[in-house]
Amino acid sequence: MKYYLGATDWRWYNYLSSRTPEDVNFWRPGGQTAFRALEPGGSFLFKLKKPYHAIGGIGFFAAQSQLPLSLAWDTFHTRNGFDSLEEFRQTIQRYRADTERNPAIGCIALTNPIFFDRQDWIPVPADWSDSIVQGKAYSTHDSTGATLWQQIETTVARYLADAPSAATTFSVAEDTLQYGRSILQKVRIGQGAFRLSVTDAYTKRCAITGEKTLPVLEAAHIKPYAEAGPNHTSNGLLLRSDMHKLFDDGYITITSGFVIEVSSRIREEFSNGREYYQYHGKPLAILPGLNDNKPAQQHLEYHNSVIYRG
Repeated sequence: MKYYLGATDWRWYNYLSSRTPEDVNFWRPGGQTAFRALEPGGSFLFKLKKPYHAIGGIGFFAAQSQLPLSLAWDTFHTRNGFDSLEEFRQTIQRYRADTERNPAIGCIALTNPIFFDRQDWIPVPADWSDSIVQGKAYSTHDSTGATLWQQIETTVARYLADAPSAATTFSVAEDTLQYGRSILQKVRIGQGAFRLSVTDAYTKRCAITGEKTLPVLEAAHIKPYAEAGPNHTSNGLLLRSDMHKLFDDGYITITSGFVIEVSSRIREEFSNGREYYQYHGKPLAILPGLNDNKPAQQHLEYHNSVIYRG
């Protein structure tokens, strides 16, 4: 099994470890390179910098993207590790050594983070070099990676046992302490991770219009979250903000064949709609490349039968 040890900003760690966030943004100030070290669900360890030089927790990789700073804040808010956008901006500017107000930064969505108490921090492996800036991948197929992972499993298992609320989030395998096995079978995806995963799956373009202006694009639930719709990419569409509103209100839907339908109610109720009727009967402009990320049939059927005002 592959996992990742990421060098962690102390202020980020200290801020978030005193809270219980459903997900967090492990941001990177540069933002030029996509994070491809893990598959979704992979374990991401928090490596604290000197003078601590220890592993202080774990999160589970959900999605990654490069976003303008303002959108990273809109997506995760204080789960970026700050009380305000201005504090976040000042920290990014300090790392970048420039005064750009809204730079693109790397965003790595980690869900269900666990922050260890200080007495449970784990020493970093002997092969960790001080020259590592961002992080390093490890594997349970080599001795160093296997030894470290045994320590991680033991520590996390203890935290889950001490936290009854974790039972709704995690399923613990019978062989929790066995070498090379993940103790975490299911990870609940948070709202920030959902938005980031949908943005990445649709390559930052509106599924209906193909619009690429990212500040006006939003991650829409097909089956509403309030109606037990899951935070999974297959229950999401990236939509321009006006299309999102019309979709949520039942004026637009998507068929099981990924074809757009626009309700006659727009014309009847507002004596308008030319902008929207041009998309009626057309296939979605953008679909995710992976089948598992495409809109799920059961969610589309729910939207068509319960929400759409055809």
